[in-house]
Amino acid sequence: MNEPSTRVIITGATGMVGEGVLHICLADPAVEAVLVINRKPGGVAHPKLKEIIHPDFFDFSPIESQLSGYNACFFCLGVSSVGMADDEYYKLTYTLTMHVAQTLSRLNRDMTFCYVSSAGTDGTEKGRLSWARVKGKTENDLMKLPFRQAYAFRPGFIRPIKGLSHTHAYYNYLSWLFPLGRALYAKGFCRMEELANAMIHVVRNGYPKNVLEGDDIIKAGAAPQR
Repeated sequence: MNEPSTRVIITGATGMVGEGVLHICLADPAVEAVLVINRKPGGVAHPKLKEIIHPDFFDFSPIESQLSGYNACFFCLGVSSVGMADDEYYKLTYTLTMHVAQTLSRLNRDMTFCYVSSAGTDGTEKGRLSWARVKGKTENDLMKLPFRQAYAFRPGFIRPIKGLSHTHAYYNYLSWLFPLGRALYAKGFCRMEELANAMIHVVRNGYPKNVLEGDDIIKAGAAPQR
């Protein structure tokens, strides 16, 4: 499986993961064009970058005409369940993601959809933790849409790229733990570069699994692009 070039839509580019993925995509010559959909301006300018400012991710109909012609989506938009009611978390995690994905699958049948999920997600949808069940349902239902391919990425701790604007203070504060964590439990610790490169890799080359845990992310992120 081999794509001559990658034309990608990125959501969540004003968050830590989305900003890091955008940074890597803009630097990768195999990525021909990048479209970011933001609720507010991201402040990034680049010759191959286009930005759409759109406040309502539950209704993409006003911008549908601008969403065709892409063969990848890197869905990096997400919220924490901490302090959030279950129904609100479900709406912002499952309902929102599925609306975006259903729209893009209808407009781009040759698209590979990459969903940034989380370590600990419950693919059985039967576990004790509500957030993990919701993430699992989101992953499972994304796989049923008529994309060319769909993948879920389950990173644990992500070491951010130095110098970017949207790194959470939590990650900066604990970054000193990364070498030790990586040595003791590599599956739970990946670099932002590895996550972004893994997403680009599966678009261009596929992957044996549709759900990539931490060790899969590291493996795919280190694989040569073809």
